[in-house]
Amino acid sequence: MQETQSSNVMSTSLLRLAMLGREHPQRCFTNINQYLTKDLLRTAYHHTRKDGAVGIDGQTATDYAENLEDNLESLLDRAKSGRYVAPPVRRAYVPKGHGKRPIGIPTFEDKVLQRAIVMLLERLYEPLFHPHSFGYRPNKSAHQALEYLRQQLGQEGGHIVELDIQGFFDHLDKHHLREFLQQRIGDGVILRLINKWLKAGVMEGGAIYYPESGSPQGGVISPLLANVYLHHVLDRWFETEVRPRLIGRSSLIRFADDALLILRNPQDASRVMSVLPKRFGRYELSLHPKKTCVTVFQPKEKSSIDFLGFTHYWSKTRRGYWCVQRKTMKSRFARAVKSIEQWCRLNRHRSLPEQQAKLSAKLRGHYAYFGVSGNIAALKRLKYEVERVWVKWLRRRSQRHKLDWECAGKLLKRYALALPKLRPVA
Repeated sequence: MQETQSSNVMSTSLLRLAMLGREHPQRCFTNINQYLTKDLLRTAYHHTRKDGAVGIDGQTATDYAENLEDNLESLLDRAKSGRYVAPPVRRAYVPKGHGKRPIGIPTFEDKVLQRAIVMLLERLYEPLFHPHSFGYRPNKSAHQALEYLRQQLGQEGGHIVELDIQGFFDHLDKHHLREFLQQRIGDGVILRLINKWLKAGVMEGGAIYYPESGSPQGGVISPLLANVYLHHVLDRWFETEVRPRLIGRSSLIRFADDALLILRNPQDASRVMSVLPKRFGRYELSLHPKKTCVTVFQPKEKSSIDFLGFTHYWSKTRRGYWCVQRKTMKSRFARAVKSIEQWCRLNRHRSLPEQQAKLSAKLRGHYAYFGVSGNIAALKRLKYEVERVWVKWLRRRSQRHKLDWECAGKLLKRYALALPKLRPVA
């Protein structure tokens, strides 16, 4: 009963903060830390993943929960008094294309505090962010961005400026970020915490170093800081300074640091391309010279664009109208097959029902994202490739295997994997 009342009080205070954020879009808020309460930290704890990788202290969510109330009380006291010390993040790497992407893994307690601050700042920044920004925002998704792209292209298409920011999270300038934050946040407690996270070191191979720029990917607060940075560098600049000067229709679509500019007029495209490097260079960011380009994406043009894991191309409907179709990018498809093959290699000793359940779960996760209209062929091909690599590694469980293709067919029929399924139309 007491926990429910605390949750209601916390929800009311966040609603109040959200209302103030909507009513005062130009205001700099100086007393945000009054909303940082133990109830908010408890809610942040419940919203923090419990099965995530551990930080440098090795503390798990289970360990933290053993003395949860005291831990939250101590965390709140240290955060507000300025005694909180942001621990270094643990460096890890995840696959990306043909290489690896570095990420930073905070400690569990640090994740809880970051989550609480994000819950506060979202209420202030959501009214400011533009509707064409879809990445890491409440009630926004990649599929909404894809649908928005299709709507903006219509049946005419246009000149697409594909933006590729080189190492955005590693080169994000901390000085500019602080200036952007201070336009909306004047609370010393909140700014001090964010500054500590920006200064927190990175531990790799037992050594700690302190990068002069960047915000480690993997931190709970990093996506919000990235949105604030690009809101000022790109979104607001495009809406207030670029769009009014263009000749034809234009639109911007951004998901985190991936962005597309859709321009109807070719002169607009060349003008925008000429100023983009200068604009990003002003804020210590650089665009990839080859990947940042203009693509004439119109019907009858044999061109395509890649965005959010899909290759977008033109195709005719049965009625003869041009429309934009989507299929899984080749690199994403190859990455999915490679990941599953590696899992099959490392887990071929497990029982067949166990392997079937795990592989089906992986396939369903893939279908949930890539199962868009027009992409069923790629889903079927993935299922075929998964079956092929599964059989390959099952054969290697024994040097005298008898798993020929006839037996393999019976096995795949008995332990059938999840069938391709399209996402429901919203």
